[in-house]
Amino acid sequence: MDIDRGIRVAVDTGNVILGSDKSIQELKLGKGQLVIVAGNCPKDIREDVERYSKLSDITLYNYDGTSVDLGSICGKPFTVATLIIKDPGDSTILEVMG
Repeated sequence: MDIDRGIRVAVDTGNVILGSDKSIQELKLGKGQLVIVAGNCPKDIREDVERYSKLSDITLYNYDGTSVDLGSICGKPFTVATLIIKDPGDSTILEVMG
């Protein structure tokens, strides 16, 4: 399965939190199944996300594209540096990530 398609299906049919501030809040609470970080995510945000995902035992995926790419995949007219998949819906992205 294509990662981009998996993200899009999860956004359309599941429960996905977009944005670094909300993502970090969810990670602190230990909520979510997968966190995705854009390749050009600012270093301080990336470090926070990595730290809290490790503490919460939530899988982290480093997306190769930029935050602009990630935003367009999600169907949003803005950049998305991080996102958390709480419920994948009809997407099989969690199975692909292992």
